[in-house]
Amino acid sequence: MLDVKRLRVLREVVSTGSFSAAAGSLHLSQSAVSQQVAALEREVGMPLLERTSDGPKLTSAGEALMEHGGAVIARLEEAERELAQIAGLEGGRLRLASFPSATATLMTRALASLREGFPNVELEFSEQEPEDSLPALRRGDLDLAVVFDYPSIPVSFDRDMDAELIYEEPMWVALPPGHPLAGAKSVRIEDLADEDWLCGAKPSSCRFHVLQLGRDAGFEPRISFQSEDYVVLKEFVAAGLGVTVLPELAAGHPKIALREVRGAKPTRRVWAVTRESEARPPAAEQMLGILREVCRDYRDERRLRAAA
Repeated sequence: MLDVKRLRVLREVVSTGSFSAAAGSLHLSQSAVSQQVAALEREVGMPLLERTSDGPKLTSAGEALMEHGGAVIARLEEAERELAQIAGLEGGRLRLASFPSATATLMTRALASLREGFPNVELEFSEQEPEDSLPALRRGDLDLAVVFDYPSIPVSFDRDMDAELIYEEPMWVALPPGHPLAGAKSVRIEDLADEDWLCGAKPSSCRFHVLQLGRDAGFEPRISFQSEDYVVLKEFVAAGLGVTVLPELAAGHPKIALREVRGAKPTRRVWAVTRESEARPPAAEQMLGILREVCRDYRDERRLRAAA
């Protein structure tokens, strides 16, 4: 069976005239678009696009596939619209919240996908930490919250909440440029006992996680610089002010060295939380499905980056 999602990517490349334009409209990276087309070509066993100076053009095989594939996609989109009408997704409101590093990665893609598929659903989004979004969900002020926790500091969800683990990400040691351990493939937490550490100032699971990592390694981390913003913490590291641990979704920075933790590897878990299914609006159910797909794609991209 051919992957319909890949057919849609191929259609977008042809209709927009380039891989980069298709990536923009689909809210994917250009490499992800190229990988989807290459995977489709492997499925059919022949080239579907010819890369020319005027942009990608369909081969004869590509034209034959899109002639039938376009009809398949159109029928599926018609079915989705009919199902959306049945489910009440031709209107209504969906109120969501997410924490910053998931907002900039997973949630942005998911919101764009939901808006494209169901443009008449009124979306209300706010950025909130779990300490705020879970009480808001409990009060009925939100329909869906994306939150995080750590296996060593788990969140306790209410009995009337449904929580689904949608993503689990590694935590990386972040070192300043030129640090003696920056050349190592992995770093032991205990080797950073004498370093200045960076983390948030407020009592939170992020701060407690950093403190717990040090204590488990036999030392009390010396917290010298504090910020609740991962962007600020990364700039502190880049300026040589100390070290920290960063979740994968927030880890990118051109000047800092990111290294695996040697030994027991810390992770952060990402949950999609709604009220019980009986009290869940149809749009929240649809958003859960979109988030699952977005997280699967993000994991696949992570594996490809690691293998590169």
